[in-house]
Amino acid sequence: MIRLSDQPFEPGALLTEFSKDRRETGAIASFTGIARAEAGKTEVLELEAYPGFTESEIGRIADQARIRFGLDDLLIRHRIGRIEPGEAIVFVATAASHRRSAFEACDFLMDYLKSRAPFWKKEHGPDGARWIEPRSEDYADAARWD
Repeated sequence: MIRLSDQPFEPGALLTEFSKDRRETGAIASFTGIARAEAGKTEVLELEAYPGFTESEIGRIADQARIRFGLDDLLIRHRIGRIEPGEAIVFVATAASHRRSAFEACDFLMDYLKSRAPFWKKEHGPDGARWIEPRSEDYADAARWD
């Protein structure tokens, strides 16, 4: 399941719900990304998405992950709108028969979300606002999967 929301979420509660009643899953891996204050440079992070299109593109990559890693299930929650430092931005959970598949699928999905997903990010701080682009390291991480 993929969901974008402007409302905060509790990663622990998402993981508990995702893990419930799994009798055949051998492994669950998860990742939670948290907004940073960047040593006082960021007071608010703002994420924009194109409704419908962003979810569709993430869904396309999620389908690839299901097949590539033999996943039983996956969950992606991503914040949009204004996010305060310390709040969760993204939560990804993957369920598979074995740990390696769950870990790799989680990593694959996060590399996509960080560098290629159609989000627009802006930091607001004491010096004003600035758009954020993925770093070269983010693109290099994503290129591992090509």
